[in-house]
Amino acid sequence: MNKLVVLKLNQNNQQRVMSCNHATFRFYEELNDFLRADRAKKAFIYQFEGKPSVKDAIEAIGIPHVEVDLILVNGESVGFAYRLENHDYISVYPLFKTLDISENLKLQKRHAGNPKFILDVHLGKLARYMRLLGFDTLYNNTNDDPEIIRIAFSEQRIILTRDIGLLKVKTVSQGYWIRSQQPKVQLTEILNHFDLYGFINPFSRCVKCNGIVVEVAKDSIIEQLEPLTIKYFHDFYRCSGCGSIFWEGSHFDRMAEFVKNIKQQKLST
Repeated sequence: MNKLVVLKLNQNNQQRVMSCNHATFRFYEELNDFLRADRAKKAFIYQFEGKPSVKDAIEAIGIPHVEVDLILVNGESVGFAYRLENHDYISVYPLFKTLDISENLKLQKRHAGNPKFILDVHLGKLARYMRLLGFDTLYNNTNDDPEIIRIAFSEQRIILTRDIGLLKVKTVSQGYWIRSQQPKVQLTEILNHFDLYGFINPFSRCVKCNGIVVEVAKDSIIEQLEPLTIKYFHDFYRCSGCGSIFWEGSHFDRMAEFVKNIKQQKLST
């Protein structure tokens, strides 16, 4: 390429950079999980043209809006619709679990009770664990992203996913990106993030379909039981959704031990 052309291109690029506005961003705590190493846990410059919303800028940097709970621009709390100005200093925080930020604009919905969830197709094992602990957890391995978003919106459910892109969809209002790839670690992650230990109600939901499990008289289901089950067990439960029958056999002991270990995690922290 002609040296004169290269020189003009460089000059044009420099002029374009100089014409861009600049804002300084700093992300805190687990929001750094989404950032490149050279941007994590430090302030960095973000160039922009025009007046983009702070929400668009945050997602362009790589953080889903549903993970953000507080934005301070030059020390003042703002919402997602705030338009960036040149030389803004922007601090972005995740959900606060212990610090009181009631005087600021909190961007994520608080749940007074036990929240409801819907999981993407990659989280089947996590869904079973969450149901075992009694959490209202929808999961279907045939659901695509639009269906998950539709159900989450209509039933006010929190989307749990390993797909960051799903959480950046504009119509998604509640969601969380699962960091770990290990189901048991994922469960602990969810319990801690949403502070759910106090809502654990084991064996109250069907691990197969999420239906409510209720006690049922032995006589009413005796035709569905094997002879040895009839002989050795007397207390039975049935899922109000799929109709599955449950009793406290050896499998129950293993699950009870699992629940006990989960609860002890909270006591040891």
